[in-house]
Amino acid sequence: MRTDSSPGNLPAREHLPAADAGTPVLDVVIPVYNEEKDLQPCVLRLHDHLRRTFPYTFRITVADNASTDSTPRVAARLAAQIPEVRSFRLEQKGRGRALRTVWSASDAPVLAYMDVDLSTDLNALLPLVAPLISGHSDLAIGSRLSRSSRVVRGAKREFISRAYNLILRGSLQARFTDAQCGFKAIRRDVAQVLLPLVEDTGWFFDTEMLVLAERAGLRIHEVPVDWVDDPDSTVHIVKTATDDLKGVWRVGRALATGSLSLDRLTRPFGDDPRDRELTDVPKGLARQLVGFCVVGGLSTLFYLLLYTVFRSFSGAQVANALALLVSAVANTAANRRLTFGVRGRSGAVRHQAQGLVVFGIGLVLTSGSLAALNAATSDPAHSTELAVLIAANLAATVLRFLLFRAWVFSDRRGGTPSPSPVVASHQSSSHQPSSPFRTTGARRDAGACPPLPQRPTAPSSPHGTDAFRSDEAAEGSWRDSTMQLQAVRPHDHDQRNAR
Repeated sequence: MRTDSSPGNLPAREHLPAADAGTPVLDVVIPVYNEEKDLQPCVLRLHDHLRRTFPYTFRITVADNASTDSTPRVAARLAAQIPEVRSFRLEQKGRGRALRTVWSASDAPVLAYMDVDLSTDLNALLPLVAPLISGHSDLAIGSRLSRSSRVVRGAKREFISRAYNLILRGSLQARFTDAQCGFKAIRRDVAQVLLPLVEDTGWFFDTEMLVLAERAGLRIHEVPVDWVDDPDSTVHIVKTATDDLKGVWRVGRALATGSLSLDRLTRPFGDDPRDRELTDVPKGLARQLVGFCVVGGLSTLFYLLLYTVFRSFSGAQVANALALLVSAVANTAANRRLTFGVRGRSGAVRHQAQGLVVFGIGLVLTSGSLAALNAATSDPAHSTELAVLIAANLAATVLRFLLFRAWVFSDRRGGTPSPSPVVASHQSSSHQPSSPFRTTGARRDAGACPPLPQRPTAPSSPHGTDAFRSDEAAEGSWRDSTMQLQAVRPHDHDQRNAR
């Protein structure tokens, strides 16, 4: 059913309809490594909670990261006894690898994961996935750093967590508050396009996924959680922190060089108010004007500095031409990325060539003003030259913005690219399950949701386990940066389900 009745030609997001009886709405993944003792209590408690409180069909998937103890047998036994439980066996370790593998193979429209220790209170699970079911958000994360969160943990872990998130805010301009809380969810259609861009297969997987999603303009919903730390956790903090910092450097460098094709992710999922066609309101004009003014102000200062340097050993005309040429190249590159939102190297040479034409027009204006000044007085003061050049550059700046918007970057107005062929082909691929986020015309016209499906009985193999390797879950390949997952002990703080 429709959840947005706003006017205009904007396609409204739609509430996730109830899926067919054989397809669960939610797939909760529990990545484990040598958790023979704690896996069964975790799965039983989670299953009981979902059965009592979750209104849609669900599945619990145990993703075994090459455990060497009896964890696979425990998972197989649970899958054989409980219809909603499945078990996947991976021959390589890595939490990120496990999540990407199972999420890529899942047919559920909403995908989630939580750590086996269940440190997060399960009452936050429904608020976590509700914005994804309603179509409001693309990803959802639990946050231990929200003001309304209630967290019990030591000072050391509190300091490390807050320091790490400050690093993300300072280096990658991240706006989400908690990157590493083991309590996240994502819509499957978003995951299909986002996951191939995530390289890490260890603990940094979460952070990289969130940074890329945020940079691509996807909506991330945050849920305050109640969280109790496991005092017996054996996670290697130093190694984890080192790997995370390496990941921050790698992702930051990729974003700075434009090597990540984030354009394919920009607003392909649902509506966006910025796409509205409004009368007498040019699309994206206000944002572009602000960005252009900031870039223009910095470019003017850069130009004046260069002119002063070049004027010390050359004439006024030569100094002006050189300064304007260098600053024009920098100005075009900055406006291309910051003002008009063009990333990557595609079309960069053409944009620079067109920018040089705009530079030529600016050169005519500034050179003409200098010629007029020299005609009026034979020996103008340096301050007078600068004043004339500032006035001429202001006029050239206005003209430059108009030419950039109407000619150089005319196909990028508002920073809204047309749907990428990659996205189109991915969403229409015949071998992928159809996305339940899109209702049929009959359902949309009826304006009502069908009844909730019955919980299915999941088929199981003779041993209750579906085994596959991580590189067989989805097409493509990813760089291997696995780190060892350490065992943690579940921390059951739900008094109604005390062990």
